[in-house]
Amino acid sequence: MRLFLTGATGFIGRRLCRRLAATPHTLRCLVRDLERARSLLPGVELVPGDVTDPDCVRRALAGCEGVIHLANIYSFWEKDPARYHAVNVEGTRHVLEAALEAGVRRVIHVSSAVIFGKPARLPFTEVDPPGPERFSAYAQSKYEGDQLAWSLRERGLPLVVLYPCGVLGAGDPKGSGQYIADLVGRRMPATILPDAVLTWVHVADVAEAIARAVDQAGIEGEEYLIGKEQLSMRQFNQLVCELSGVPLPWLSLPDAAVMPLARLLTGLARLTGKPPLWGLAVDQVRTVREGFRAEGLRAERELGLVYTPIREAIAETIAELQY
Repeated sequence: MRLFLTGATGFIGRRLCRRLAATPHTLRCLVRDLERARSLLPGVELVPGDVTDPDCVRRALAGCEGVIHLANIYSFWEKDPARYHAVNVEGTRHVLEAALEAGVRRVIHVSSAVIFGKPARLPFTEVDPPGPERFSAYAQSKYEGDQLAWSLRERGLPLVVLYPCGVLGAGDPKGSGQYIADLVGRRMPATILPDAVLTWVHVADVAEAIARAVDQAGIEGEEYLIGKEQLSMRQFNQLVCELSGVPLPWLSLPDAAVMPLARLLTGLARLTGKPPLWGLAVDQVRTVREGFRAEGLRAERELGLVYTPIREAIAETIAELQY
């Protein structure tokens, strides 16, 4: 099957391209920077373009039988917050509407576990309705993109949706990867929110889940949380310390002080146009403070996914750092 892939040069996308190279499928990837993509994705068909251009998406997708939509703005602070809606909502609309028009056989939309917010039951599964609130502009835009995807399912889109939890592994330039790098590089002056609990998944497991969802028969209309291992930030930090041999910061910021500091640093970011120091954007702090406790057991049962211990993902992340 010829697959149309967005987000191929991203953290998950690069792993997915390597995974799909071992299958009979062929890939056509929509990329914004053709030269960069050629260096990252040798041997893959590349088409220049952007998900924000519906005509470009429609032309690039022509002749493909399956679609994997990974492209998104993943961050907890943007100089121009309008980018969240432009890419995560309207970009999703352009890709999935083009897929519907083209009559493709399978669409894999990669959403995020953060769209669930904080459901009434914890840990939550796919059967639990999302909580009433999203804790970041990123999560809200992904939620709106998710709602759009399901509305197109009602019009016949052969849709499968995956909801990865916190993704870890070597090669992550954002979020969790940067946090580990800052801890190991002794750039973090203090640890925060030690009792917050998040659910994690190895990036290779996300790529594997997508690849399996492409081939699994009879799963149109299904949704899968991808992630299983739940760690408090205290446990997460201790793993980083143990695996790197670098001691944790001696200071632990009181919970009550974290949000005021995040507001200050986020305000400074608006003035300077640079991301908040230490990743302490208000949206990131809210996301970690509220946490997300999810159980991706359905992917084990129905897709045959075997989760990699998160210890391995952290070790791989640390191994590529220069410190």
